[in-house]
Amino acid sequence: MGHEDRATQGSRRPALTRAIGAQGDVVVDLSELVFADPSLMVDLAMLARRLRARGRALRLRGAQPQIRKLIELVGLHRLPGVLLEGSAPALA
Repeated sequence: MGHEDRATQGSRRPALTRAIGAQGDVVVDLSELVFADPSLMVDLAMLARRLRARGRALRLRGAQPQIRKLIELVGLHRLPGVLLEGSAPALA
């Protein structure tokens, strides 16, 4: 939630490490993420690659329009094993 960029990269490492060992697909709820920079996309791409090697998928769920645009811009959604699920509802 909030903002994810290079300054927060260290704090997301433990969660990424736990996700690598998941017994099933990993779901990342992006619905409360307001801003992200490409460092998050790189981390998610590396996670997706490691999960795919174990027969698992990375499911990206609920991305706000600006986050979805970044995902599409960098091509994260086209990587094998990455599933971009429904976007978050628009705020009134």
